[in-house]
Amino acid sequence: MFSFVGLVYPIIPSVLLIWAGVVLYHFGINPNELSWLSWTMLALLTIVLFLADYLANLHFVDKAGGSKWGMRAATLGLIIGSFVIPPFGVIIVPFVLVLITEMLQKKSFLESTKVAFATLIAFLSGTVAKAVIQLIMIGVFAFDVIF
Repeated sequence: MFSFVGLVYPIIPSVLLIWAGVVLYHFGINPNELSWLSWTMLALLTIVLFLADYLANLHFVDKAGGSKWGMRAATLGLIIGSFVIPPFGVIIVPFVLVLITEMLQKKSFLESTKVAFATLIAFLSGTVAKAVIQLIMIGVFAFDVIF
C-alpha cells in the first residue's frame, strides 16, 4: 500500500514498490506460493501501467496542441512540485510551468491555458489509471497468496 504515495509524489516509483513487496515475499517468506500466472499478470499489468500513464499524457497534451517543450515543462514541474507545497505542488507547479512555456512558444494566453489544463487532465487521468492498475496488481498478488 506504500506504493500509493507515489501517486502524490511522482518521484517515488510506485510500481517498483509493489514489485519489491512481491520479490520480498517470494524470496523471504514463501518461494513456492506465487504461480506463473501471477508473475505473468504482474508483468503485463506493469506494462499496462506505464502505457496508460504515457498514453494519457500523449493524448490530452497532443489534442490540446501542446509542444514538446510544454511536455518537458510538465515533467520538470512534477519533479519540482513533489517538493514544493506537497501534495498540491504536483498540480500547481506543472500547470504554471506549462502555461509559461507555451506562452514563450508564442501561443496566446487562451491557447497556453488550454494546454496547461490538458496537462492537468492528463496527470489526473494517468494518476487514476495508475491507482486502479496498482489495486489490481495488489489484488492479483493477494489472491494468489490467499487462495
